[in-house]
Amino acid sequence: MDPSVDSDSNHSSMSSCSDATHRCSSFSRLSLESSASASAPDSSNGGTSSSPTAKDFKLIRRIGSGDIGTVYLCRRRADEGRQLYAMKVVDREVVRKKKKVERAETEKKVLKLLRHPFLPTLYADFDASPNHSCLVMEYCSGGDLHSLRHHQPGFRFSLNAARFYAAEVLLSLEYLHLLGIVYRDLKPENILIRSNGHVMLSDFDLSLLSVADPTVIDDVGPTVDDSDYDNQPSCFGRSKKKKIPSGPSRWFVAEPTAARSNSFVGTHEYVAPEVASGRSHGSSVDWWAYGVLLYELLYGSTPFVGPTNDVTLRNIIKKPLAFPQTTAPAATVSDWAAARDLIAKLLAKDAAARLGSSRGAADVKAHPFFKGLNFALLRSCRPPVVPKLGRAGSTRKPDRFDFF
Repeated sequence: MDPSVDSDSNHSSMSSCSDATHRCSSFSRLSLESSASASAPDSSNGGTSSSPTAKDFKLIRRIGSGDIGTVYLCRRRADEGRQLYAMKVVDREVVRKKKKVERAETEKKVLKLLRHPFLPTLYADFDASPNHSCLVMEYCSGGDLHSLRHHQPGFRFSLNAARFYAAEVLLSLEYLHLLGIVYRDLKPENILIRSNGHVMLSDFDLSLLSVADPTVIDDVGPTVDDSDYDNQPSCFGRSKKKKIPSGPSRWFVAEPTAARSNSFVGTHEYVAPEVASGRSHGSSVDWWAYGVLLYELLYGSTPFVGPTNDVTLRNIIKKPLAFPQTTAPAATVSDWAAARDLIAKLLAKDAAARLGSSRGAADVKAHPFFKGLNFALLRSCRPPVVPKLGRAGSTRKPDRFDFF
């Protein structure tokens, strides 16, 4: 998978990777702890600290590195290792030299806004040593969706599994757009898997901050009038059918349609045609990337990938969308047809004609591919894959932190 790109700085970035050779700074565990001791009041000597500091955390091992920071597995010293966290450490001096200070600040701003079950929670934000800033967030022990896909038969998910993950990502994008945030870096590597199997989007340094105008509208797409859910939480199944009188549906719409940018950002295989051709873009780039994601989950590859990044970009602009020949069970033929139709509508090369470009997630939710799915119950559904306990690696020998 290609790295993310950001034309503003003329550097490539790995927004979600575990590159052991990538060294961003000379930050060390000693500098983390010594700087905290010097700057934070010591409660044992009568001082009090109103918020967490670097002194409160113990680093265990590095779990990922990106273009603007490195992520460590850590725990609070007072917890005796019962709760694990992810700490992203950013070297402000390195970021300044790369001219990516704004990206680091954007990510921090976004994280402070988020309150959603499929998005990260920011637990602490503090400085350590003269040049480092730290963000303490949830730790996801299940890895990412990219790695999980590679453990599936044929490197692709079943139709129902893909629909489950697509639905949770859809709710995440809906919430971000409600806040006026255009994500701009959707890809499986940035979709982490929690210990309970549900997803969490990560990496918001490429996000575009704008505004949205929330409203409620009637009659978005087809309505589902043949389902009656039983008393048990259910996402896809219907235990019985009962004709329900049809009536107008009311949908909540919040799409930052006024957001505009000319920056060339994202991952080559996922950037929209307007980005690949250097034109101005808005929130519809997220719906294009969402279509690419769904295609990859179902077919095991992205639809326009070429042997080089330049060929990939040309394919995105000019190559027609095509689907591999697959043999589906008779009972799922209509579901596969709905999936292809949704992908085709999301991958419209004209941004104005793209599904979701005007009414966002409301239009996508109403598509027949999600017929019968109760979005309100997703958190109560058992995910397709639940990570095994102990995957956090608590018995692994801690790494040395001589450098990133």
